Amino acid sequence: MKSDNQDNIVVSVQNLEKRFGNFIAVNRINFEVKKGEIFGFLGPNGAGKSTTIRMLCGIIPPTSGSGQVGGYDIIKEQHKIKENIGYMSQKFSLYNDLTVAENINFYSGIYKIPRVEKKERFEATLRTAGLEGMGSQLTVTLAGGWKQRLALGCALLHKPGIIFLDEPTSGVDPLTRQNFWDIIKKLSANGVTVFVTTHYMDEAENCNRIVLIYHGTIISHGTPQEMKTTCMKNEVFEITLANSQDRLEGMSKVEGVKEAALFGATIHIVAYDSGKAIPGIKKFLEKEKAGEFTINKILPSLEDVFVSQIEDYDQEHKAE
Repeated sequence: MKSDNQDNIVVSVQNLEKRFGNFIAVNRINFEVKKGEIFGFLGPNGAGKSTTIRMLCGIIPPTSGSGQVGGYDIIKEQHKIKENIGYMSQKFSLYNDLTVAENINFYSGIYKIPRVEKKERFEATLRTAGLEGMGSQLTVTLAGGWKQRLALGCALLHKPGIIFLDEPTSGVDPLTRQNFWDIIKKLSANGVTVFVTTHYMDEAENCNRIVLIYHGTIISHGTPQEMKTTCMKNEVFEITLANSQDRLEGMSKVEGVKEAALFGATIHIVAYDSGKAIPGIKKFLEKEKAGEFTINKILPSLEDVFVSQIEDYDQEHKAE
């Protein structure tokens, strides 16, 4: 995953590894992140996303390998990295027993914001969070979406060029998630590099590039479009019919079908042999008297790619 323009690279890792005893949390991974892009780091829980982000932010040292963030070495210059990045953890990094204003002022001190700039930065953070006039409110009383935006505002107080967001929308409603991604896109448009971990596939569509990590290993990477067109080895079909959930298990057993999954009110079929799968599905549905149905070949969703890539990996490594 190399770029021709090294001057444009703001995050890079080389054979990065993290072990906890005999457990390999991150397995010699390599990637680069370009200035101003939204870089998605995807994977299920326990895949190694948070461990990687903590190494990049200078919170924990790697077991082996190397990396640079903003031109600073992740092993030798951890303090420099912390001064020059923004970081928002899954827990939003806020103090619930402090007021909104006290949280902002606390992080102003942590980031050593010059006194002459504190007022302007304070007001900008309130605007980012949509909390104007609510500085005296205890943080514990805020809804999840407000806490989320306040945490982001605090992480941006010192105007970092790179911000790391670790599962930033976990536990908030879909509308709040969308509003948060609108903010992320504006940051990127202004030249801020956004490194975001998520397991929401719909969110990943907003990223310029994506890395999929599983069991600490990078198993695929590319733009969302590349992931859907070149990383998917098998064909995907969408089947529309009534009571789709009742037919799911039966369809998954049809010859030529690799996997079948509910996708809203429809069923997505991944076929390793469509010549056998499609006639077999038609025969199955007719035998089951399923009524009217349609079968259409479609471009896979990122979720289809995600599931397929993980199943391929598990199949290849099942003997290990």
